[in-house]
Amino acid sequence: MHLAYPAVLAALLFCTGLYGVLARRNAILVLMSVELMLNAVNLNLVAFDVWLRDTLHAGQALTLFVIAIAAAEIGIGLAIVLMVYRNRGTSDIDRLRDTAEGPDSPGGAGPEATDTAPAQKAEATA
Repeated sequence: MHLAYPAVLAALLFCTGLYGVLARRNAILVLMSVELMLNAVNLNLVAFDVWLRDTLHAGQALTLFVIAIAAAEIGIGLAIVLMVYRNRGTSDIDRLRDTAEGPDSPGGAGPEATDTAPAQKAEATA
């Protein structure tokens, strides 16, 4: 088997996944691009394992571990994206840059609001 064919295919898959990670704004599409990159690595592992005629099949065994870790990563990643979507109403990465709204964030309370907050609490309790 020629090693060039699967290596070129894996390089194209990896470059497509890298472009997806860098250019996409949707978190789910970014996760799909990461999966594409992991599949390119898996293809390289299996191709080199067959090319080297490894008797232990270490490349194929490592591929199984990568697939298991990728499945866990996608499960946890999708759960996080769904929770963020429920809380924020969007999965756009640019809008989710500030996950914790602090006093300096545009959506949070500014410094002038933090000065009056204790006075408002005292009036509400009195």
